[in-house]
Amino acid sequence: MNSPKRNAGVNPPNLIYRWEGDSKHFPDIEDLARRLRFAPAEGRIWLDDRRSILMRNSAFGTLRRELIEAVGFTRARTALKLVGYAEGTRDAELARRVRPEGDLFDAFAVGPQVHALSGFGWLEVRELRTDPGTNEFYGEFLLHDSIEADAHLGTLGMSAESVCWTAVGYGSGYSSAFAGRPIIVDEVECRAMGHEHCRLVGRTVEEWDRTQRKAPYFRPQEFVNRFGKPSDDEDPPSAATGPAVDVVGISAGFGAAVHLLGKAAPTDVTVLFLGETGVGKEVFARMLHRMGKRAEQPFVAVNCAALPENLIEAELFGVVKGAYTGASESRPGRFERAQGGTLFLDEIGTLTLSAQAKLLRALQEGEIERVGDSQTRTVDVRLLAATNVDLKAAVSAGTFREDLYFRLTTFPVRIPPLRERRDDIPLLMRHFLHRFSERHGKRVGGFAPQAVEALLSYGFPGNIRELENMIERGVLLADDGEPVGVSHLFTADQGVVSAGTFGLDASGQLAGRGHHKAPEPAGENGLRERLAPLLDTELGPLDAAEQTLIDLALEQADGNLAQAARQLGISRRQLAYRLEKRATGQVQDQDSIGT
Repeated sequence: MNSPKRNAGVNPPNLIYRWEGDSKHFPDIEDLARRLRFAPAEGRIWLDDRRSILMRNSAFGTLRRELIEAVGFTRARTALKLVGYAEGTRDAELARRVRPEGDLFDAFAVGPQVHALSGFGWLEVRELRTDPGTNEFYGEFLLHDSIEADAHLGTLGMSAESVCWTAVGYGSGYSSAFAGRPIIVDEVECRAMGHEHCRLVGRTVEEWDRTQRKAPYFRPQEFVNRFGKPSDDEDPPSAATGPAVDVVGISAGFGAAVHLLGKAAPTDVTVLFLGETGVGKEVFARMLHRMGKRAEQPFVAVNCAALPENLIEAELFGVVKGAYTGASESRPGRFERAQGGTLFLDEIGTLTLSAQAKLLRALQEGEIERVGDSQTRTVDVRLLAATNVDLKAAVSAGTFREDLYFRLTTFPVRIPPLRERRDDIPLLMRHFLHRFSERHGKRVGGFAPQAVEALLSYGFPGNIRELENMIERGVLLADDGEPVGVSHLFTADQGVVSAGTFGLDASGQLAGRGHHKAPEPAGENGLRERLAPLLDTELGPLDAAEQTLIDLALEQADGNLAQAARQLGISRRQLAYRLEKRATGQVQDQDSIGT
């Protein structure tokens, strides 16, 4: 059997990996099998921290047949690919926890082995090449005993097309998350078509596009393409509709939001976008405008929080000359500028009660009055609004009108935070990398493996806006031809812990690279018992006590660094520094670390 071919002098050693020749055997599956747990008394099956199910082959075949008959071959294929894609991206995160160190092939094998453990068939690797520096990725695999091929043959017979759709989606999602850039896996031979084996081939989107147009697979919602950024053969957006909308996503949360937009698009219903700062509420609002019947009319966006309180009404509804000191001329407000189109009010919870009353009248009657004017003006505007605060709580506090609240919440759309859309991170990484490489004239060589791991495990309190800023910074700091690394992406204030420093051990407890197991919970008496032996440790009692307190805080915070830091009375940055030093075995004076 051949041995893996590695390029000499590469740092880190797993940056470039090549396997060609005879099939390479996967590592022992025991570390994964230990994570599969059955609880018959509770009716539950767990793989790591995710609940799973057992399904018989006959039931799976019936499900596929009914799905195909209900929605058609094409839509059924797309749906099952998306199911597989979502599972693949989640299992890539599992790979980093199960095998955080060692051979890249062994870490990559987690995906195929979990897929096999789930009963979909076992995978034979014929070739695997990956190089983030050149964006190269090529994989060739044989899928043996595919349950999808068997199910299709048993219920529908021979097929003119390949049918292992879940496996294809799973391979694409897993490879994309693992490599940190979109990878498409396609089935080029299938037993359901009469071939001896099911053969899968994985390449980057760019490589596939040279021969076949497969990139749309990563944008499964057709109207997202149609109303998002125009393609090269489309006309650019007009001045009325504003800039092109960049919408990227494939996660369940993204799909749910897009589905709701599809329902609201043909109507004039007022839509309220809910979500944290930075999740892209205005991006979704612009997309909804482009999807609707007012797409050729103006889209006017207003950040209500950025307007001075004494000028909010004048900005929204207009002003007549002499209405107040400084009003030297009459001018229309945002409602009149958006006539026939869409008005988007961001941070609507910051409006004054007087402005809220006028807004309610505009929504109910379609009429406004300029500040200082007695003339009523008719407006035809679709209103979209957004907030990152709890409007119901604001109603209870008396800062938001209840009647306006009920008017706005007719059709709410929640945009999930990025930490709930981790399936989208590889796509967003590639999207922003290309955008900023073109904008700044750089030729950056993708992302280093450590950077991919760090981004996929980071909490993103600033959501997509933070990811966008991080990648732009990475593009600017990285040299041409050099992969973007962790040091290019994160600042000291973000307090990121080195990739791979923490994970879960076999029992599901928080553990570091040195396999330091988090301590068992302890009450007040248990804490005294635990601290007593620390007086005799080699570290010294104060250092040992500090480590114990940090472990307790992390345990109580479920691994959340920010929450643990608050419990300890230090900053997140200080806590991350202590953890990094402990992981590397270094002990330094911490007093100089800033807050």
